[in-house]
Amino acid sequence: METIDISGKWALVTGASRGVGRQISLGLARAGCNVVLHSRLLESTATLAAELHELGVQTHQVAAELSDAAELTSMLESLLQSGPEIDILYNNAAIMTPYRQDWLNIPDEDYQRSFQVNVIALSRICHAFIPGMKSRKWGRIVNVTSGIQDQPELIAYSISKGAVDKFTTDTSGHLAEHGVLMNTLDPGWLRTDLGGPNAPGDVTSVLPGALIPVLTETTHGQLFRAQDYANAQE
Repeated sequence: METIDISGKWALVTGASRGVGRQISLGLARAGCNVVLHSRLLESTATLAAELHELGVQTHQVAAELSDAAELTSMLESLLQSGPEIDILYNNAAIMTPYRQDWLNIPDEDYQRSFQVNVIALSRICHAFIPGMKSRKWGRIVNVTSGIQDQPELIAYSISKGAVDKFTTDTSGHLAEHGVLMNTLDPGWLRTDLGGPNAPGDVTSVLPGALIPVLTETTHGQLFRAQDYANAQE
């Protein structure tokens, strides 16, 4: 696959303070990409911002609780009015719902919380930055999904990721002609706060695969699996 140079571009990574988001941010910086680091609290990305500066790139920190519509609106308005122009968007932030043994009686709040963060906030963030990408005739959007299946105990989380997949496939075809490519990324089951301590993969194995969707020239509306590239050289 032919790849492109992303040095000097600006990327927004949601949920950047730890886990997969932190690894993606580091990978982008190593490729020369400047990074807007999102977390719930500004102090949560302070150490990472310092690490990225050591790699020679610029950073910008933003904070918002994505389940809070007002906080998300404030963050987006601030970025659109006074932040850098976003060329690359990684919708990485997500919440995992509790494991429900009694999966026939999952509370409504599991679905509500999961969809608010994993679907509604994600779609709002995409819709905020798509116009700018279209006007500049270039953009990359990567929506992090999951390979979870056959676990009704986690169905509220699982179907929220199914909605992310549908959002991506239905939207991507309206963007590609403008130079904006939207794809999904399955990072694999990794040892993170979301994946848990018993996951088989180390979080560092998400690279270099997590960067492939932004380096493609033409692919849109497709699923990329980071673990397919886990043994490749960065």
